[in-house]
Amino acid sequence: MSVVGSGQRDRVGILGGAFNPPHLGHLWLAQEAHTRLGLDRVLLVPFGEPPHRVLDADPGPRERLRLAQIAASDDERLVVSPLETNRSGPSYMADTLTLLREIEPAAELMLILGADQAMKLRSWHEPEQVLELARLAVADRGGVGRDDVAAELDGLPGADEIEGFEMPRIEISSTLVRARVAAGLPIRYLVPDAVAEHIATTGLYRATSSAEVAR
Repeated sequence: MSVVGSGQRDRVGILGGAFNPPHLGHLWLAQEAHTRLGLDRVLLVPFGEPPHRVLDADPGPRERLRLAQIAASDDERLVVSPLETNRSGPSYMADTLTLLREIEPAAELMLILGADQAMKLRSWHEPEQVLELARLAVADRGGVGRDDVAAELDGLPGADEIEGFEMPRIEISSTLVRARVAAGLPIRYLVPDAVAEHIATTGLYRATSSAEVAR
């Protein structure tokens, strides 16, 4: 599925992340954003080289891209973008949005973040450029919502144009999935079945070569 739109002003959500591995919480967030914000599609953008942290048990950007593609393969609302995994150096969202703007100059870009992530936007690389290129779409989390984020980012251009949406709390994390794989525990119902099958077949995240993962 192409990232490039048909020329009309599409509303495109951008959901970045490690996707190490992608789980049902990621897909639920993408779905809620798509539905509640009236998006035409959501781009899943796996990190290439995250600038501020080292990923635990990282199988590499190409494998994480593949996992995201498998997770999104049966949902036409989702498109997996290789923009960050295909380039070297730190994966800054400002650079990614600049490239997306070149690809889709007419699209309205919506950067999907949990409220906890959005509260830290000032510490990002070129936050002003991020807000110039995309509108923030903030999922309420832990009692923190759009108004709290707007107050925290007050003074940054575009901080007053944040859109918020409700997101049910789902206690699933990639850390949990990796830990269960390493322990030989099943991960079905935490990740899409196709992702679980790929992890089991390739041996990703296993603590030892003899660990087995049940679907």
